[in-house]
Amino acid sequence: MLSQFRPPLNQSIIASLVALLCIGSVGALQLPQLNRLRHRAKTASLETLQQEVESERVRLNLLEKIPAFGFDNLLSDWVYLNFLQYFGDDEAREVTGYGLSPEYFEIIVDRDPHFLGIYTGLSTSIALYAAMPEKSIALMEKGLKSMSPKVPPQSYYVWRQKAIDELLFLGNAQAARQSFEKAAEWASTYPDEESQMIAALSRQTAAFLARNPESKLAQVTTWAMVLNSATGDRARQIAISRIEELGGKVIVTPEGRVQIQLPQSD
Repeated sequence: MLSQFRPPLNQSIIASLVALLCIGSVGALQLPQLNRLRHRAKTASLETLQQEVESERVRLNLLEKIPAFGFDNLLSDWVYLNFLQYFGDDEAREVTGYGLSPEYFEIIVDRDPHFLGIYTGLSTSIALYAAMPEKSIALMEKGLKSMSPKVPPQSYYVWRQKAIDELLFLGNAQAARQSFEKAAEWASTYPDEESQMIAALSRQTAAFLARNPESKLAQVTTWAMVLNSATGDRARQIAISRIEELGGKVIVTPEGRVQIQLPQSD
C-alpha cells in the first residue's frame, strides 16, 4: 500500500514511471521467452526446453528482488499473468513439468498476500501438477498470516484450499480438520447465503474427519471441491477418477450440472 504521507505530485509521477519501467523491462525479457516455449515445445529438444526454463527461473529471481516502489499489486498482477502463460503451455509442461510454479507464487504471496484469486491456481499447479503439496501449504500459511476473517473479504476460501491440500495430497486428516474448522469459523461471520453454505459444508467435512480420519465421505467431498474449481481437463479427470476410486459417482444431468453421489459407506 502507498504511504499515507504522500510525496509531491511530481515525485509520485516519477516513482510510478520508474516502477512501470522496471516491471515492463523485466516483462519484455520474459514474454519472448514464454512465446518461444509455447511455439517450440513440439519440436525443441529436451535440453533446449530445460535451458529456456532455467532462463525463466533467472528472470523470476530478478522479479523477486526488483523494487516495486509501492506498486506491489501491479507487480503481482504481472507475475500472475506470466504464470498463466507458463501454466497454459501444455506442450512445454508435458516436457519440462511444473517446477517453476512455486517461484511465481512466492513472488505473488510476498508482494500481495490478499490476492485471493491466486490461491486455487497455487494449489492446482503446485500440489496437484508439480506434486509439491508441502510448498503449496507453506505458501498458503504465509498468506494467512496477514489475513483475518474480514480482510480480505471471503478469506475463508484460503483455509478451505489449505484443507484440501492437507487432506488429499499430504493425507494429514488432523491438519485438514483444523483448517476446515477454521474455514467454517471465518465463513460464519458473513450473513450471505454463499458464506453460510461454505461454513456448513466445512463443518460437515471436519465432522467426517473427526469421526474417521480415513473418511471416504470427507475425501469425496473434498475432491468434489477440486472438481468444482478445476479449470483444465487434466484436473477434472484426476478429480473424477479419485471420486470413483473412493466409491463415489459423478453424474452429469441433462442440463449439464455435475452431481456427486457419495459412497454408500464411510
